[in-house]
This record gives sequence, C-alpha cells and structure tokens, in this order.
Amino acid sequence: MPVLLDPEDTETNALHDFADFTGKRVLEVGCGEGRLTWRYADRAASVVAIDPKAEDIEIAIEECPDDLRHKIEFHVARLEELDIPAEKFDLALLSWSL
Repeated sequence: MPVLLDPEDTETNALHDFADFTGKRVLEVGCGEGRLTWRYADRAASVVAIDPKAEDIEIAIEECPDDLRHKIEFHVARLEELDIPAEKFDLALLSWSL
C-alpha cells in the first residue's frame, strides 16, 4: 500500500488558507518533484515551477497529472538564473527553498 502524504489535507488546506491561487499566474521556487504543485495548480491560471535539480524536474514532469500539463511549465533553474520578467507573476511560492 502506498504511503499517503497529508491524507487529511492539512498542508493543502493551510496552503489555500494562506493564498488564493484562483486565476493567478504562479511562480513556484523549489518545486522539487511537484509535491505542492499538484495541490494548487488546478486553481491557478498558469504555473512556472523551477528547481535546480534536473532529476527532480524530470520526476515532476513524469508525474504531472494529465489535466494539469497545459498549465505548468517546469524549468531546471535557480531563481537568480530565471530569465522571465517578474511582472509575469501574481504570486510566488517557496517551500523548503533557502
């Protein structure tokens, strides 16, 4: 039986209590394997998800739910290397990224 992360949706609920993702253009810094991405991307207008670890981005792309693929762009990058204007985003999300 697979391990369920956050089976009571505590983290997901806290994320949505913190920010309204509805219709927003989101930059997610340190997306890793998409652990949080799948929890809000359905409400967002679009998501640019970045992480410096290529292997994590590969897993995120592979595990991305089909219904979210049109909304999410994954990039292997550090924030300071990202060549996208800040005006493109309404909201930035960082989790475990210091």
